[in-house]
Amino acid sequence: MSAAAPQPRRVRPFTGRHMTIIIISFFAVVISVNLLMARLAVSTFGGKVVENSYVASQNFNDWLAEARAQKALGWRVTVARESDGRALVDARDASGQLFANARVTALARHPLGRRPDRRLSFSRIEDGRYVADQRLEAGRWTVIVTVADSGQLVRVVDDWS
Repeated sequence: MSAAAPQPRRVRPFTGRHMTIIIISFFAVVISVNLLMARLAVSTFGGKVVENSYVASQNFNDWLAEARAQKALGWRVTVARESDGRALVDARDASGQLFANARVTALARHPLGRRPDRRLSFSRIEDGRYVADQRLEAGRWTVIVTVADSGQLVRVVDDWS
């Protein structure tokens, strides 16, 4: 019994049709990825960090001076989110004492601008801390808390998820 000789493999020529399919497939992938990225970019970022970047740049040195002045006060301000959605502020002076008559306010902003800004007012509770009178809905918020006492003030920014 003799073994059959292997058949030579038939080579198909590379034609213009093959090249057309490759080019169309390549551009279909590129366009699909671009459309997906554009959709994700538009749906996840509101596009605005500050109202006017030129005005913000003019105020930058003032903001740095304000931050240095706040640091020099030595105040410690912490913000926590209660389970019911209200902000709880613990504000202490440089000696660690709670403020007796501080004025505490806050501005809550949705980081993507999907919800309107909310102004929060605070009341002092028995243990000396301050609790917001309004509740924030669940979700991501950037809370800017201002504590003022004796003509001095401190601002704290806290991000909630």
